[in-house]
Amino acid sequence: MADKGRKPELLAPAGDMERLKMAVLYGADAVYLAGTDFGMRAFAGNFTPEELPKAVAYAHSHGVRVHCTVNTMPRNDEIARLPEHLERLNDAGVDALIAADLGTFTLAGRYAPRCRRHVSTQASVCNYETARAWYDLGASRVILARELSLAEIRTIRDRTPAELELEAFVHGAMCVSYSGRCLLSNYMTGRDSSRGACAQPCRYHYALMEEKRPGEYFPIEEDGQGAYILNSRDMCMIDHLEDLCAAGLSSLKIEGRAKSAYYAAIVTGAYRHCLDAAAAGEPADEVWRDEVEHVSHRPYSTGFYYGDPGQYYETSRYIRDWQVVALVMNCDSEGNAVLSLRNKFRTGDEVELVGPDLRPFSMTAGEMRSEAGELLEEPRTPQMLFCMRLPRAVPPMTLVRRGVNLSAK
Repeated sequence: MADKGRKPELLAPAGDMERLKMAVLYGADAVYLAGTDFGMRAFAGNFTPEELPKAVAYAHSHGVRVHCTVNTMPRNDEIARLPEHLERLNDAGVDALIAADLGTFTLAGRYAPRCRRHVSTQASVCNYETARAWYDLGASRVILARELSLAEIRTIRDRTPAELELEAFVHGAMCVSYSGRCLLSNYMTGRDSSRGACAQPCRYHYALMEEKRPGEYFPIEEDGQGAYILNSRDMCMIDHLEDLCAAGLSSLKIEGRAKSAYYAAIVTGAYRHCLDAAAAGEPADEVWRDEVEHVSHRPYSTGFYYGDPGQYYETSRYIRDWQVVALVMNCDSEGNAVLSLRNKFRTGDEVELVGPDLRPFSMTAGEMRSEAGELLEEPRTPQMLFCMRLPRAVPPMTLVRRGVNLSAK
């Protein structure tokens, strides 16, 4: 039941098993994922019918709920295959299904009766009458359109049944189209955004070509670098969690099923600590707030919560200032750790460690050895296991990163 005084659920993305584990261990209350069909991120990795029950079991063993997307707009041949998929999700123990299509929503009630039904942001719920209508049809939650202001969300909360939960995106990529309803990808590449295959042509670098001068490209911007006239900023509401809590939201959602395991871990951990502080009426620790600057992102905005977020016309590049070099697999009480290599680094490099509920700290990479005891100045084989002494004990799944400018020019 919704309660304006209650701390909202933190809902994190899980594109595959590694990303699910990161989201769970770094503090998510719930994760959202997809099977290999009917999800809006067809290239996220996703979960096979064999992997899905294992994913649910892992999350549940840590007290974390699992929401599964079935939020594409299926065609006739696809809808015919949906009942079997829904039964599989029901049997796997999924807690909630996220649907946008009314037919899918109705079938979910019939073939997945154990699962709660959530209405996807793809349904563009942006007023209280629509929210109430979905509730009357059996929805336990609506995921609000990204285009709503905080004032509009408060009105929806005030004019809908208290039992109806409201979820909203608070971090991640935004779509230049209205709640993802875009045909640009379909027309330009044949990849349908409404069936999970968006090619993101809004991020392309555009110039103007006159009909009778083929091959001559004229920049739209005066600086001659072309134009990114459709390019959106990323959303970041980590500095405004008190407002979100006060608005009566039941769930705060992090976008990013197609993002990396590092992203899932760092952003989830940052919001976990800052949300806990906001709910306790305490100021956020700047160390955790700063973590959202350590992941790949476009220039941030506050979405539509306080007005128009504005576009970012200069470039479509991501800001990438950090790279994961290793993942701690296990570590004893003396700091003797076994790590898995992710990117090259060498003895003497300055690195930073951050882990599940582990405050970031820096160190100089010391002596490294292979599992056989061979001295390694620079481990080179991806995913190889090696040993290194750390200044103190750290939990498994701690990330080792170093500062490096990987931003595209």
